[in-house]
Amino acid sequence: MFFSSFSSGVLATSHWLLATFFLFLQFFPCAPSSVASGRVECNSIPSRILGRSVPYCIVLPASFDVDKAKRFPILYELHGLGDNEQFFVHSGLWNLVEDLRESGKLKDFLIATPAGGASFYINSKDGKVRYEDFLLREFFPFIERKYRALPGRSNRAISGVSMGGYGALHLAFRHPQLFGAVSAHSAALIEKLPAFLSVPESPRSRVLGSVFGIPPDAVFWRANSPLVLARSANLSGQNIYLDCGDRDDYGFEGGAEALDKILTARKIPHEFHIYPGRHDPAYFAAHIPASLAFHSRLF
Repeated sequence: MFFSSFSSGVLATSHWLLATFFLFLQFFPCAPSSVASGRVECNSIPSRILGRSVPYCIVLPASFDVDKAKRFPILYELHGLGDNEQFFVHSGLWNLVEDLRESGKLKDFLIATPAGGASFYINSKDGKVRYEDFLLREFFPFIERKYRALPGRSNRAISGVSMGGYGALHLAFRHPQLFGAVSAHSAALIEKLPAFLSVPESPRSRVLGSVFGIPPDAVFWRANSPLVLARSANLSGQNIYLDCGDRDDYGFEGGAEALDKILTARKIPHEFHIYPGRHDPAYFAAHIPASLAFHSRLF
C-alpha cells in the first residue's frame, strides 16, 4: 500500500493472502487441488546502474517449459510501497492466474515483477537511485532475453498497484514506444504536492523525500507526474485501463478522475472505473483479474 511502512509489510502480506484466498473460493469453489501446471521463478539481476543486485519474480505458463522454442508476450507488474517482488506469489494471485489459464480465460504470457523498494520506479531527484534507467537499460532487456519474450510494443505491457500504478503510468506515458498497453489500480496520482512533504520529520515525508527531495522539487514532481505526461505524450495506439476505489484512503480517486478527464479531453480511448472500495488488499484482489483479462485480450 502507498504510505504503509516497511515494518507493516508482513501484516499487509497476510491481508493480501486472506483477501485473495477468499476471493478465489468465491469465484472458483470447485477448483481442483492439483499442483499448478505453471511455475514462478524468483532470482536476482546484478545492476551496475544501482550498484547492487535486484530481486525479481516471474510467473511462467506451463507452455514455457513444454516448448523451448516458443516466445511469449510479457506483462510487467509493479508492486506497491511496502511490498516486494513476490507480490504475485504471497498474494495468491499466481494461483488465480493458473486457474484462469486452465479454464481458457487467460492466454499464456509472462508476468514479471522487480523489487521496486520505495523508488516509484523513477530516477530519484538526487540521482542516487536511477531506477528508471535500471529498468530501461538492464531489467527489461535481461528479462526479455532470458525468458524468450516476443519483441515489439504490441507484445509488451505494464501494470501496477498504488505506487506501482504510478510507475506503470509514468513509464508507459514517458516511453509510449515501448508499451502497447498499460493498466493501473488505485495509482498514486496526486494533482498537487501534499503539504506533509514540507515537514522533514514526517515518516511519509522521509519515504517520498528519498525520491522527490526534501523539500520536494515542484518542477521535478511535475516532470515525472503521469498527469502531466498524459497532457502531451504521444499515446496513439496505446491501450489504457485504470480504476480506483471511491473511498480510497489517500484520495487517489481524485487523481484517477483527473487523468480520465485529461485523456477524454484529448480524445484518447481508455477504460476507466470508479468502484466501491478503499485502498486495501480486498480492493486490489477484486480488481486485478480485470486488468489481467484486459492485457490477455490485447496480446
